[in-house]
Amino acid sequence: MDRITATKTARLAQECSTQFPLSEEVKKAIAATNREAFVPTGFKHNAYKLDALPIGANQYISSPLTVAKMTEYLFPRGADRVLEVGCGSGYQAAVLSHLFRGVFTIERIESLILEAKKRFRELGINNVHARTDDGQNGWIQYAPYDRILFSATAKEIPKKLFEQLAEGGILVAPLQKGNKQVITRFIKNGEHIEEEELEECDFVPILDGVLK
Repeated sequence: MDRITATKTARLAQECSTQFPLSEEVKKAIAATNREAFVPTGFKHNAYKLDALPIGANQYISSPLTVAKMTEYLFPRGADRVLEVGCGSGYQAAVLSHLFRGVFTIERIESLILEAKKRFRELGINNVHARTDDGQNGWIQYAPYDRILFSATAKEIPKKLFEQLAEGGILVAPLQKGNKQVITRFIKNGEHIEEEELEECDFVPILDGVLK
């Protein structure tokens, strides 16, 4: 990352932390991630604003503040591997790559995952593993995961994803509850799943199947 970009990302991290209390680790992860690389060319001038931006295929790259919040809600400290459902542009996965040894991200829209993989390669991000699939299936091959993050809104969390969550693991997801979406955190304790509502939000919905 060149000096000008590093200055912009550091300023972005600081702005996010004034809006929402961030741990030093998460703040550093935001500062270390080149957001501009994940934004379509026509929106580069808006890359460092706290706005969601369109990325094609009727999808959006979340606001940097939303990404920072979702990352903080995961309590990443001490966790080794994370599964992300809904890769999109790859920005959230790139932020997670600074906090986890292994990041496993799934996207149902093939064109988006191909672009994200290209960005990861160009940026030298080697600990993100990406695939095209219906993210509601999870990624059993590398389970269990210490953390699972949904980057799209679900009506409910599939049982198989709780099965792929490690004991004591945390799953964070935007859930559709009536006419609103609520970021919800789940903690797995044996057969019992603790559930905590965090804040209202606005994400694109999870859809079934794969779009080639």
